[in-house]
Amino acid sequence: MGTAMRLVLAGAAAGAMGWGIRGQYGHETGAMIAGLLVSLVIVLGIRPDASRHAALRAVAFGTIGVGFGGAMTYGQTLGLSHDPALVGHWDALRWSLLGVALKGAVWIGWFGACLGMGLSPVRYRAREMALLMLALVGATFVGTWLFNAPFDPDARVLPHLYFSADWHWQPDAPSLTPRREVWGGLLVALVALAGYVRVVRRDAATLRLLRWGVVGGGLGFPLGQSLQAWHAWNPEMFASGVWASLDPHINWWNTMETTFGAVMGAAVTWGAWRHRHAWAPMTTPAVTSLPAGFEWVGITTHVVLLVLAEFTDVPVLGRYADITLLMGVLPLVLVAEGRWAPAVLALPGTLLPIAGKTVRRLVYEEQAIAPLAGWLLYAVVPLALMGAAAWWLTRRRDLEDETGRGARRDVRRALLLATWTCVALNFAFFAYPWPWAPWTTRTLHALVFFACAGVVTWVSRDGEFLHPG
Repeated sequence: MGTAMRLVLAGAAAGAMGWGIRGQYGHETGAMIAGLLVSLVIVLGIRPDASRHAALRAVAFGTIGVGFGGAMTYGQTLGLSHDPALVGHWDALRWSLLGVALKGAVWIGWFGACLGMGLSPVRYRAREMALLMLALVGATFVGTWLFNAPFDPDARVLPHLYFSADWHWQPDAPSLTPRREVWGGLLVALVALAGYVRVVRRDAATLRLLRWGVVGGGLGFPLGQSLQAWHAWNPEMFASGVWASLDPHINWWNTMETTFGAVMGAAVTWGAWRHRHAWAPMTTPAVTSLPAGFEWVGITTHVVLLVLAEFTDVPVLGRYADITLLMGVLPLVLVAEGRWAPAVLALPGTLLPIAGKTVRRLVYEEQAIAPLAGWLLYAVVPLALMGAAAWWLTRRRDLEDETGRGARRDVRRALLLATWTCVALNFAFFAYPWPWAPWTTRTLHALVFFACAGVVTWVSRDGEFLHPG
C-alpha cells in the first residue's frame, strides 16, 4: 500500500472512530475527539520530522477548530429524511440532505481552516488571532441575522432557508418545536476567514485545506445520513433474511456518524497530503513569546469556563458556550504563541469533558460503579496519563532529540494514547459490550471503534507513515 493510501486510511479510521465516539459525548467538545485524532494522524504523516512543539501547535489548532461547528443543531434536519411521518416524502428527503450537506461543509470547513493555519508557513501570532477571532464573532451575528432570522415559532414564523422541523413539511402536526439554527453565522464567519487568509495573509495553503474540509463535510454528512434514511425507507428489507438478524444490533444513528467521520477524515487527510509541499517545515519549535504567568492564567481560565459551561446550568456560561467562536478566542491565542498551551489544551484539555461525562453517566446516572472507583478509573487515571504526556512533550527540549525520530516517536505515542484512551472510555460508556456477551446495538460499533484504533496503530507503526516525497 502506497504512502498516500496508508495515510488516508489512517485518517479515515481516526475520523470514523472519533466522530462515532463523539455521538456519546455531545457537540463541540465531543467533536474535538475527532479533531485531535485526525490532526495527530495528519501531522505525523506529512511532517514526520516536526518538532514536538510545532506538531502539537498544529494539532491544537485543528482540535479547537473542529469544535466550532458543534453549535449547529442538526437532529431535526436529519429527522426530515427518516422520521416515520416523513418516510416517502422525497422533497423532505432532498431538503434534509441539502441541509446536512451545508452544515457538514461549514463544520468541517472550520476544521480544515484551523488545521491549515497551524500547518501553514504563514505565522499567525497571538494578538492577530485575538483580533481576528473577535471580528469573526461579529461576523457570526451578521450571518445569523442574514440567514437564520426571523425566528418566532409561536407565530410560526421561520427563516426562509430553514432545515429543521417546519410546518411546511408537516402542516397538520399537532406540535412542533423548531430549533434555532446558527449555520448562517458560522458560514459567513468562515467566508470572512477565507477572505482574510487569502487576501490579507496570502495564505493559499490554508485556503486549500479549508476547501478540502468543505468537501469532506459536504459529502460525509449526507452520505452517512443516506444510510440511516435507507434503513427507515425500506423496512421490508429488514423483515427477513440476513438483514433481519443484523438489524437489531445496528445503531443506525451511530452508523451515520461513523460514516460521516470516515469521509471527512479521509478528505482532510488527502487534502493535507496532496498539498504537503506547501506546509511549513516544522523542524524547529514555534515561537513561544507569551509570558508563562499569562499563559497559565489563560489555560486555567479556559478550563474553568469549559467545566462550568459543560457541567453547570449557569445561563451566562451557557450563552458563552453557545457562541463557539467566542469560546475559541482564548485557547487560540494561547496556542498561537504559548509553550504549554498546545499540548495541554490538545491532550488533557480535550479529554477533560469526555472523562467528566463518562463519570456523570456511569457513577451518578446509572450508578454502575462506586463513586471513588469511578472517579479514579474514568477521570483521574486517564487525565493523569494525558497530563503526563503533555508535560513530557513540552519538557523534551534537548536539541539532539527535538526533531527527527525521537520527536516522531513521542508524537506517535501521543496519538496512540489519545486513541486508546478515548476508545476505552467509550467502551465503558457503552457498558462494556463484550462480543461474547449477548449483543446489543452497542456491540457492533464498539468493535468498529476497536478496529479503527487497530488500523491507526498498525499504520503508524515505527512512528511514521514513510517519509513523504
